[in-house]
Amino acid sequence: MSFFSLDNVALYIALVLSVLNGVLMCFASYKFFQIIQLSSYKVKGYFLWLKDTKAKYVSRMILLSLLSLFCVLVTNTLFDVYHDKALYSYIGLIFYFYFAIVLIVNLYQTPKKVPLKHTKRMARLNVAMFIFIAVFSFFIIAFSTEYLSFIKFGALCLTPLFVPVIVPLVHLIMVPMENLIVKKYVFQASLKLKKCTNLIKIGITGSFGKTSTKYILNTILSEKYKVCMSPHSFNTPSGLSRVINDYLDPEDEILIAEMGARRVGDIKELCDFIKPKYGIITGIGIQHLMSFKSLDNIIKTKNELINSLPEDGYAIFNGNTEGSVKLYKQCKLDKDIISSNNKDSKIKAKNVSFDENGTKFDLIIKNKTYNCSTALLGDHNVENILLCVQMAKKLGLTDEQIVSGISKLKPVPHRLEIIKTESNIILDDSYNASVDGCEVALNVLSCLGKRKIVITPGLVELGEKEKQENINFGKKIAKVADIVVIVNKVNFEAIKTGLNSENFDEENIYQAETLDKAKLLMKDFLKENDAILFENDLPDNYI
Repeated sequence: MSFFSLDNVALYIALVLSVLNGVLMCFASYKFFQIIQLSSYKVKGYFLWLKDTKAKYVSRMILLSLLSLFCVLVTNTLFDVYHDKALYSYIGLIFYFYFAIVLIVNLYQTPKKVPLKHTKRMARLNVAMFIFIAVFSFFIIAFSTEYLSFIKFGALCLTPLFVPVIVPLVHLIMVPMENLIVKKYVFQASLKLKKCTNLIKIGITGSFGKTSTKYILNTILSEKYKVCMSPHSFNTPSGLSRVINDYLDPEDEILIAEMGARRVGDIKELCDFIKPKYGIITGIGIQHLMSFKSLDNIIKTKNELINSLPEDGYAIFNGNTEGSVKLYKQCKLDKDIISSNNKDSKIKAKNVSFDENGTKFDLIIKNKTYNCSTALLGDHNVENILLCVQMAKKLGLTDEQIVSGISKLKPVPHRLEIIKTESNIILDDSYNASVDGCEVALNVLSCLGKRKIVITPGLVELGEKEKQENINFGKKIAKVADIVVIVNKVNFEAIKTGLNSENFDEENIYQAETLDKAKLLMKDFLKENDAILFENDLPDNYI
């Protein structure tokens, strides 16, 4: 009897098993979906992760397949399936489904820094994955039943081997449709923006400090205006279109759009959509150098914001980094460069001091001085405040409104956020890390607690400069910290080299596989009044 005969019971069993396997593999693909999402749906980042020896989830899928297949073959032998045409072969699949469920439970229970976000796009990707796996499963069963009788339904156990390749393949198949959907949302948002004829639109970009500056500007401008701000790190076309479609109210007077980029042209695409009149360039550095390949490409991309401003537009530049200063000099529009160390800056800060309660400084606006205090920490946040003060002045806020706004600023979670416990001070700067940001965090740490403890995986995504920058980071840590816990193996040797070059005590250098294990390790040496800095937390695609 042909396998595809409607009278063949095996056909219907194969259909049921294919559907079940499609569902099962969608759950088992959690990590691979997460990496695709963390890679901004770029397969290059996904395959970089696959090449990494720490991509242990691939080996888990291989183990699932081989172990299950072995159990199926043993079961087939016991039931003498080779000679008996009965459908006992599927009994061995009990082991396959059991092992797969154990793997799935483990995947979902593993702690994650950024869990998979169940967006509409991810839902569509899961549906496509289910269809692909179900069809693939059916045909692999059909083939093995016809030509590999010793395996029969056990061929289903082979599907996990292909999951790491099927996930990006299905993603690529879906890309054209996803691009159309994004264009649809962007088009809807563009139409809505056209109706907001009096809306003031401000774009913010830079290598670091974008999100903090956005929150600061939102708080200060809210003293006078009704402001719509892109929440979290919504800084892509799909993210900003969602902000405009779902959050922008007709009564809003200002839209603040954070603009992120991973390649040349990304900022221009956002500006063509948002059409900002005002722009802020925060610090420019080698963050994401791995993606951009060169610092020149980073500078060129950030300048896309300035080049997109209208002739009557206005731009503010951070005067503390060479890249932003370079763009300031090139800019032909109405502009200002802002920095406490720049003689041309209209806004400056002096007498900056900080402790566990926040930062105090004297704000100088022209010839007037105001005593300011904020819960934010770090010199970089003071400089971010100055950028926002200048924009606020440009938009007509009074000095009193600005000072009031500064007093209301609150730390952005995991961005140099101070947390007090009964016996210790925790400085949480774990969201991400840049070369400049790490130095600021260490500077703040130096003013806190009796002993200083640094817990960090180091700096990542710096391309060819990553090793040297982590050696330099180790040297800086050695001058401040008493104890260091290096998380993961990625930058362990580089940071340790930097520590050793400054004669840091070897006995006070620890290593932990994950941040959670570092926290457990810390209990062995933590004392009262210790100050602990959590500097960076590796993205899940490094684990």
